[in-house]
Amino acid sequence: MKINNLLVPLFLLLFLLGCDSPEDKKGRFLLKGNEKLKENDTKSAIDFYTEAINIDPDFADALYNRGLVYQRLFRLDDAITDYGKVLALNPQNSDALFQRGLAFMDNGEYYKALADASELVQIKPNNWQSYFLLGLVYNQMENYEKALTSFDKGLQLQPENTDLLVNKATILYYLKQFEEAKSILGKAEKLNPKEANISNLRSMIAFEEKKYPEALRWVENAIEINPREPFYYNNRGLYKLFLDDLEGGIEDINYSLKQDSKNLYALRNKGIYYTKKGQKELALSYLQDIYAKDPNMDLVKEYLDLAQTL
Repeated sequence: MKINNLLVPLFLLLFLLGCDSPEDKKGRFLLKGNEKLKENDTKSAIDFYTEAINIDPDFADALYNRGLVYQRLFRLDDAITDYGKVLALNPQNSDALFQRGLAFMDNGEYYKALADASELVQIKPNNWQSYFLLGLVYNQMENYEKALTSFDKGLQLQPENTDLLVNKATILYYLKQFEEAKSILGKAEKLNPKEANISNLRSMIAFEEKKYPEALRWVENAIEINPREPFYYNNRGLYKLFLDDLEGGIEDINYSLKQDSKNLYALRNKGIYYTKKGQKELALSYLQDIYAKDPNMDLVKEYLDLAQTL
């Protein structure tokens, strides 16, 4: 008799669980995706977000979060598609606009990124992120004056923002205004001494000043703070080449290329490595290709000319 009494509520419980509304189900999948993302289980996070989207193709939160995961995995086309769906539902969604602008930029679609950044400035003219994105895009387009203006506008809104300060210093580095760049980095370092990009940029300035041991120390500090950034390893590899540690250098450069095989600076550095090794054909194959794609890149012409004399 007791067993029969237990079966009834158990049956009711299972029935009620099976009768969850689509709204409840999609919400649970979203939360599970968020939990997996916190655990850095990106595959499961994508699966759960996709389940939520299958229930409701217009579920903006799941689309946006899945876009973030795709972006983290450098699946930029997929991220752009998800952000586009969010913006089709709400063109004023500034978070999706910001992230899509970044994704377009990282995908090399600079004019589309510029359109998103410009739209974001119109929607949120008093938000530093609007000018931050605009400055990043102008930087990629090598319009350094407009990039500086954008970062300065952002700093007017948030003077102690480390991201804006470091990116302004980066533009000054490109313009060879090293002392001013170092001054700004000093301010940024006081605000956030654990920002790896500060150390990396200091290393790049030291390299330009031909202070190679100092450059190596700074970039190793950047790697200690953030060991997952392939760009830092590429820089360390370059500095090692100039300190005559050729095999240590190429190890770092190859590691960087495994993370991002399209990094032209890392491919240039392989050309420099083969030039220093006296391997003419390999050096020319890399350097000629890079020169065709970006003839103004630092060190390319110098080492291409040197490789041709081998």
